[in-house]
Amino acid sequence: MLVKEYRICMPLTTEEYRVGQLYTISKHSHQESEKGEGVEVVKNEPHEDPVHGPGQFTEKRVHLSSKLPSWARAVTPRIFYITEKAWNYYPYTITAYSHSLQCSFLPKFSIYIETKYEDNCGDSENIFHSDKILGDHEVSFLDIAFDEIPERYYRSLEDPRFFSSAKTGRGPLREGWRQNTKPIMCSYKLVSVKFEVWGLQTRVEQFVHKVIRDILLIGHRQAFAWVDEWCGMTMEEVRRYEQETQEATNELIGLVAPAISVSEVGQPTATHSAPASAPSTPLSDEAPEFLAPPKARPRKKSAPETLTLPALRERAGAE
Repeated sequence: MLVKEYRICMPLTTEEYRVGQLYTISKHSHQESEKGEGVEVVKNEPHEDPVHGPGQFTEKRVHLSSKLPSWARAVTPRIFYITEKAWNYYPYTITAYSHSLQCSFLPKFSIYIETKYEDNCGDSENIFHSDKILGDHEVSFLDIAFDEIPERYYRSLEDPRFFSSAKTGRGPLREGWRQNTKPIMCSYKLVSVKFEVWGLQTRVEQFVHKVIRDILLIGHRQAFAWVDEWCGMTMEEVRRYEQETQEATNELIGLVAPAISVSEVGQPTATHSAPASAPSTPLSDEAPEFLAPPKARPRKKSAPETLTLPALRERAGAE
């Protein structure tokens, strides 16, 4: 098992990011969805933890059939998805991933992410009480402005080096911004990747961490670049936006949207200190290609239009 800790600073407060995170995840999931593929929300419901208090449990299916390598498509059913289960007790969350197939030819593979958010520049030491983890782990600071992301995911309008927020007056971010910016917060993420195949374990676990690093950078860059879209939204409004985009996305991928409730959470699995009340979800199997970001391709004219809050309100008013 390869354990790494990532620290990603943002020119926001943790309270602001609570709204921005929900908005960004909902918008990004809708953008990435296609007919028959995409992120299906199975559950989104309140969950109470005796230690962490009220939160939200979510279960999502990330449909990947068309993105599997050719050898995998030949032996897997047409419907294939990754299951993401999360318990979000903001500012603390736990997320776990597994795949939909329990097959002997798919090796044991697991991802476990524990997250804490604090209003600082990433200088909290031993925030996850690493004495409970076997061995030392690497700590990496990710810079949303100056760390590189894959070229196919680069968008100039989402580049923090050039973006300036009209509503907050924050940005562009210059060299050394982490030491000189107020407000500032940090996402601390302890990521464990386990791939139990002798001879491939180290290579695959390193590869998956590289993919996760890119995903974290892209997601945090978008949250900042979209700040003028979600800034000023209340939790009630962003939950409404989350619900409507989830239902629209489920409909888009050809599925019946489930009843979705409103609130927030994360999920533990087998390792580290997880909330005792959270169900234990096995973190199992999957080949690393399944987690790699999809290859860039031209946007189809029939691709879904990104739903914004005003657009959703207009739709609701017309019905």
